[in-house]
Formats: sequence, C-alpha cells, structure tokens
Amino acid sequence: MAAFPLKLVAAAAALGIALAGAGCDRLPKSLGGSAAAFNAIDITGADYARELRLPDTNGKLRSLDEFKGKVVVVFFGYTHCPDVCPTTMVELATLKKALGADGARVQPIFVTVDPERDTPAVLGAYVANFGPDFIALRGDAAQTQAAAKEFKVFYAKVPGSTEASYTMDHTAGSYVFDTRGRLRLFTRYGADPTGLQADVTRLLDERE
Repeated sequence: MAAFPLKLVAAAAALGIALAGAGCDRLPKSLGGSAAAFNAIDITGADYARELRLPDTNGKLRSLDEFKGKVVVVFFGYTHCPDVCPTTMVELATLKKALGADGARVQPIFVTVDPERDTPAVLGAYVANFGPDFIALRGDAAQTQAAAKEFKVFYAKVPGSTEASYTMDHTAGSYVFDTRGRLRLFTRYGADPTGLQADVTRLLDERE
C-alpha cells in the first residue's frame, strides 16, 4: 500500500485537523448551472451522473439509492495517485470530523479508475486510512468506462519507466449529491475546503 495517504493524514493532524486548502487536474464537460449561493459549482438538474452501480471491496453491488438521507461525495481516482487522490480523501475525512455528529450523514465514495492495480484488498486498505465508513468501488474495465462516461469523468493511463509504474491522468474533483440522491455540486480539486463544509451543511439542512 502506498505511503502517501498516511503521510497526508499525519500532516492534517499536525495542523490540528483544520480545514485548509491542500497532476491530474481536468474538469468534466458540461459544468453548467447557477453559481448562486453555493461555493462549489452548482450543477443541479444536470443530465449526467444519474446512477452509479459498482461492486464494493467485498463484491457487493452498491448504488447511490441506498445512501438517501446522506450527502454523498463521489470521487474518481486511484490508490497509486501521489497527490490529488490522498489529499481529497484527507479533506473529506477532515470535513466529516469538523461536522461533528452530522459527519455521519456524509458518505464519501471512492471509485477507482485503475482496476488493474486496485484490487479489492488494496482498495479496502487504502480507504480504511481515512475512515471506517469510506466506501471504495471497483468495476472491471468495461464497468469503469461506463461509470466514467455517465459522470463525464476523463481518465487515461500515462506510461512510466516500467510497465507497472504507470500513472493515471484523471478528472480532479468531486460530485456532491443531496440527501434525496440528486446531483447538486461539482467541487474542484484545490478549492477552499471551508467552502465545501458550508455547502454540505446547507445540503444537510435542506428540507424535503
């Protein structure tokens, strides 16, 4: 398992687990919507990212529907990612802690774009670094491609010095769903995490 997540978790702890802003930085297509009162990009009503059905690290098929009642944050990445992915996961762990009891109502979901190396065991150990309720999903090559297409996520293998040392270029950002399971926001990597905390709090407080 890569050492980057543990280093970043330690760094966050050294900073008092404060919400502070922190490669593969691409934005998805069609990021329309109003910029209104949210800090992240408001994509309410978008005609993509409508469903996500992939196996978790135990082989159980998971879908967005089962998480209604929670704010769900979906991020596509890979465990060998040196910076964007572990930083994003640390920020989500920090967000959950900052929300106190409401943190239990936030569900981070990590979708691998590198199923070749990200075995269920590797993924399970990876997300466990950030919290016991973090979920990792892994499809086969075709399932991964279909999920990425549905979310308008870009990813591509970048050759390394050896066959096994490749990296993955991929969309750097997270999709946020409200407690009714509706896609609401896209938050860019590198955005001020205090803004995301305010957005998530607003979504948690929304009435039916």
